[in-house]
Amino acid sequence: MEVVALGGLVLPGALALLLILLLLLLVAARRRSAPPDGPKANGAVAAAARPEEHRKAKVPARARRDKPQQHSFAHRLLVAALKGHSGSVSCLDFSSNGKYLASCADDRTVRLWSTRDFTAREHRCLRVNVRLDHAGLVCLSPDSRAFIVWLANGETIRVYKMTKKDDDSFTFTATSGDFPKKHKAPVINIGIAETGKFIMTASSDTTILIWSPKGEVLASINTNQMNNAYAAVSPCGRFVASCGFTPDVKVWEVCFGKNGDFREVARAFELKGHTASVHGFSFSNDSRRMATVSKDGTWKFWDTDVEYKKQQDPYLLLTGKCEVTGPCRIALSPDARIVAISSGTDILVYNTRRGEEEERFLAVHGQPIADLAFDANSHYLVSCGDRAIRIFHNAAGHRAVVEEMEAMLKKTRNKATQERLEQQISSARKALAAIYGKKR
Repeated sequence: MEVVALGGLVLPGALALLLILLLLLLVAARRRSAPPDGPKANGAVAAAARPEEHRKAKVPARARRDKPQQHSFAHRLLVAALKGHSGSVSCLDFSSNGKYLASCADDRTVRLWSTRDFTAREHRCLRVNVRLDHAGLVCLSPDSRAFIVWLANGETIRVYKMTKKDDDSFTFTATSGDFPKKHKAPVINIGIAETGKFIMTASSDTTILIWSPKGEVLASINTNQMNNAYAAVSPCGRFVASCGFTPDVKVWEVCFGKNGDFREVARAFELKGHTASVHGFSFSNDSRRMATVSKDGTWKFWDTDVEYKKQQDPYLLLTGKCEVTGPCRIALSPDARIVAISSGTDILVYNTRRGEEEERFLAVHGQPIADLAFDANSHYLVSCGDRAIRIFHNAAGHRAVVEEMEAMLKKTRNKATQERLEQQISSARKALAAIYGKKR
């Protein structure tokens, strides 16, 4: 019988072969039960998984830094929020024909919106880039075929004109050469006369400059108000006005000759009655009414349809109380029936017939309201203060029409006048029904 030596022992051949076979089977079983490459593979997978987990965790945080959460606001009179700007919107301007709204922001763009789309689901706009700067203020030309901006960094006026593209669509292109730098303090507002004859710029010291459309300074006005808080061109294109530290509003007429040549800037009239500095003012569309708001906690409504060349002073029609706690703006509706006043992030709406508060919109924007305006038809009130432009129905304006026309209807005996008044009342009531019917 054959004998095999194993581990120092002498075993019969058959038994030795059996033991070797058992050892081989045991080793094979252990190899099958162990994961491929063992601990080395597990370590590699874990190392690869951990960075992936970190990346997934960081994505939302990075997204929040790039896009801050949009301020949320809802109200039954809110028509829409125009969301196109990626930066804070600083200025709004309606075209005189009521068809367009221009807006500018610190995202280096100016955007033109169609007012016909305000009630639509989608709000498209024409985007115009501001190269190497951003616009702090914007103003449309009377024919809406051009606009001007105040460059925040360049501190000057830049003109953009409508141009035709190769595909027959239109855009706006900057003209060659900005206006020369003349102001020594930050500019607070700009404007273009409806006549197209002059451009106004006003700075926070006491300076107002009157420019020709080509960028030549025609006149310099010293307001003598310690500082300018606000200045504007009247919708009729005849006047410029300013307010500031003193408790009055000063109005000048920009005079031109029959041949169209500039003559002079002449003092027209003043609005006197506030007891503290005036934050702002606003004209009606025909420039026959004005509204002012002051640090004294009141707003005033004025009749400015006077013969100032005969030393006739404006008439104070009404004084109302208002709560002004932060940065303040005022807007008088073009038909002069409604006054809107912003204080911080809130908007208060008043009736100029009775002086009573009609609406109160709270926390409209995530930042203090930068601009406030009514559209040319007095149908909408718009505001900006963050990246969004909010549009409200002017329901108070429609109610004011009903109230005013009903009072006139009681006094008239003329049939044609009665029919006209009844038609206006009916139209205003239909507008109110449409506004509140859609919201309920």
